[in-house]
Amino acid sequence: MKNKLTDIFANSVVRMIVALAIVGTVSGAALVLVYNYSMPKIKVNMKADTERAIKDIFPQTDKIQNTKEEGVFKAVDSSGKLLGYAFLAEGNGYQGTIKMIAGVDGSITTMNGMEVLESQETPGLGAEIADDKFRKQFNGLSLSHEIEYVKNEKPQQPYEIEAITGATISSRSVVHILNKRIGEIRKALKG
Repeated sequence: MKNKLTDIFANSVVRMIVALAIVGTVSGAALVLVYNYSMPKIKVNMKADTERAIKDIFPQTDKIQNTKEEGVFKAVDSSGKLLGYAFLAEGNGYQGTIKMIAGVDGSITTMNGMEVLESQETPGLGAEIADDKFRKQFNGLSLSHEIEYVKNEKPQQPYEIEAITGATISSRSVVHILNKRIGEIRKALKG
């Protein structure tokens, strides 16, 4: 009786392992197929979003050129004049990664603007980093000093922005991400 129970148990365990192996293999293959099918489309959409954001920051842009620095682009008008540099910047926010594209003038002394490409910040609070009211504070912002944020008051300096009430961490994250990336770009492009 004991051998018969052991045989039944062993057979059911083997069947379960085989079934799980088959399901795992089929699921893995399906994920690979979906990934390979969708990744080219995702890349095309990401490129289109990046180009749209650059043209929002530099409306006179006729041509977008890559630079030697990855994630940094030259915005050029129809006469070939450099309008400025656009760059990708990302880092941690309150609830996840914040991905942005920002633009600076050719001498990297003034910010032309900023667009949020991706964010998982709290709806109604931190998500306001993507709203016009917050983003427009970066238009014409002086880069003679690191960008700073102030809470519950209007900016007094040309390098200050007003943090979003109730979302200081998100505001601080945006400022930190931009300051870090601008420093890297200055070294790469001026070095």
